[in-house]
Formats: sequence, structure tokens, C-alpha cells
Amino acid sequence: MTATDGAKGTVLVTGGSGFLGGRAIIDLLERGYEVRTTVRSKAKAARVEENISNELGRPAGIEFFEADLSSDEGWAEAATGCRYVLHIASPFPPGKPKDPQELIKPAVEGATRVINAALDAGVERIVMTSSVAAIRGGENQENRPYTEEDWTEVDAVAVYPQSKTLAEQAAWELVDERGEREKLAVINPSAMLGPVMPDDDSFSLEGIQRLLDGMPAVPEIGFSWVDVRDVSAAHIAAMEKPEAGGRRYIVSGPFLWLLEVSEILREKVPDLAQKAPTRKAPKFMVRIMAIFDPGARALIQDIGKRNDFDTTRAKEVLGIEARPVEETIVDCAKSLATRS
Repeated sequence: MTATDGAKGTVLVTGGSGFLGGRAIIDLLERGYEVRTTVRSKAKAARVEENISNELGRPAGIEFFEADLSSDEGWAEAATGCRYVLHIASPFPPGKPKDPQELIKPAVEGATRVINAALDAGVERIVMTSSVAAIRGGENQENRPYTEEDWTEVDAVAVYPQSKTLAEQAAWELVDERGEREKLAVINPSAMLGPVMPDDDSFSLEGIQRLLDGMPAVPEIGFSWVDVRDVSAAHIAAMEKPEAGGRRYIVSGPFLWLLEVSEILREKVPDLAQKAPTRKAPKFMVRIMAIFDPGARALIQDIGKRNDFDTTRAKEVLGIEARPVEETIVDCAKSLATRS
């Protein structure tokens, strides 16, 4: 790193205390950017700084701003003086909220708050994290890989896919209204795994931890898995490449059933995966589990369903080629083990 690297400018990363947000901050700092991030409470700042500094092997020097997706306060100040904004923060409750608006409202209003603040500040590019959940929840009668042209039908899906879809749609409507569509790029990642920091948490990581901890059997559920490092790289490429604006990008690796993931764990890290399941659970067992486990309840509608994604655009425009999924799963398991 040279003394002139700071001239690359400042990037605001929303949600810097999260799994993807933290990885993006590390990658940006290593590329020579100045980084600021938002936290809902300044009390979190010291811990985020410590975790990222430990990963870097040097003081991170992050600038922290207090801002919440549900409030206007703090966003203008956080965006002022930034060259780029990565809007990664998004609400993700562990269970199904009693009122869908508890999830949908902060996702939608948070996206518009951040984008308005970024556009008002004159940033060059905003990169927003969406999800394949905003793509795959619709009719696919041809049984083909989903593309960026597909959109989830919000009336046919659960609350989380609704929130991701409506938030992304609101983002595109906003930049179109302001005549600045090219300033926005959207990344739609699939289920993220990879190396974790001490406080990282996500639905995908929880799934790997459950496999390592041992289950009698796993439901016939699968996901297209992708490495958090590849998703972070996609955000930075979409930020830096002038031609990347105005479009969404699926970032995904191959589809694997949970039982296949368990088999990889047992083969590649047998010392960590001695309890990993070897049997598939019948559907009725999952329904019984769902009575007691909100996580299982959210999966019922996906039992037996396979979804594949076309990642051509991310490869051609962003230069992103997903790393081998076995590497991602093993690195995830090893890092989870070091903090348990």
C-alpha cells in the first residue's frame, strides 16, 4: 500500500457490523480506500473496529456514523464527502415477524433514505445489496436458470423475499425518478458462506453450524451457495467499473442440497464434522420440527425445490467467477470452529 492510495476516496458501507459488510470493509481498506460505516449504536463501533483490525493485522481506522434504517437522522452526514456508497445494511429478523411491515418498512424506507442521501451528496456510484430472493419467487414453467430479468412475485412468497423485492424495486424507481439510473448497481447474491469474524451471523452460517453440531437428519432443502469474498468483490467491481451502472447482477455458485453440503464437510473436515448428518429427513418430520423451530418453518415451502441461476452478466461485466464451493464450505466450517 502506498501513501497515495488514500486518494482513491472515501466509501460509505452501511451495515458494517454484518457478515458481508465487514468483509467489504476489509477488502476496501486493503485496496487503499478510506472507509466509513454506519452502526445503529456507537456502542458497537469499538467491537467492529477491533474485529476488522484483527483481520487486517493493523489498525483499521474506520470512521463511524450512527444511523438507523428507520430514521432520517445521520444519513446525510454519513454520505457527505463520499465517492461511493455500498448499501449493504438490511433488516433480517431470526423468525417470522408478527407484522410483515416490521421487516418490509425498514428495508424499503432504508433503501430510499440511503440512496437519496447518496445522490444528494453527489456520489459516483451506489451499489445496493439485494438477493436472489428478489428474483426466484415467481413462476418458472420452463424450469430454466433464473436471470436478472426475473422478479419475485411478492404475493406468492414469505415476508423476507417480499422485503428484498420491494426494497430493490423502490431503489430502481427512485433513481429513475431522479434521472440517475446509471449511478445505481444492484448485487443479488445467493446463500452466502465463507470465513467469518467473531460476531458474524446469518441464516446461511446458522445452517452450516447446525450441520456441524449434528442433526438426526436434514430436510430435502438446497441452496445455490456463494462465497462472501466473491460477493464483496462483486460489490467493489460494480462500484469501480463505470459500465456496471444501471443493472442488477446475480452472484452465485452451484446448487447443493444440504445433505451434499454435509457430505463435503464429513469428507473435507472430518475432525469438525463427526456429528454431521448422513440421512435425509422426510417432509412430515420437517413439519413437526417447524412447530418448535421458526427457522425450520421458513423452509417448508422450499422442500424439494431446486433453483439455478445464470451468472453470465456478473462474469462478463464484473469479472466475477465463483470460487470452488468446496473451498467456501471448508473455510466457513474452519472459521466457525475457531470461535466456538
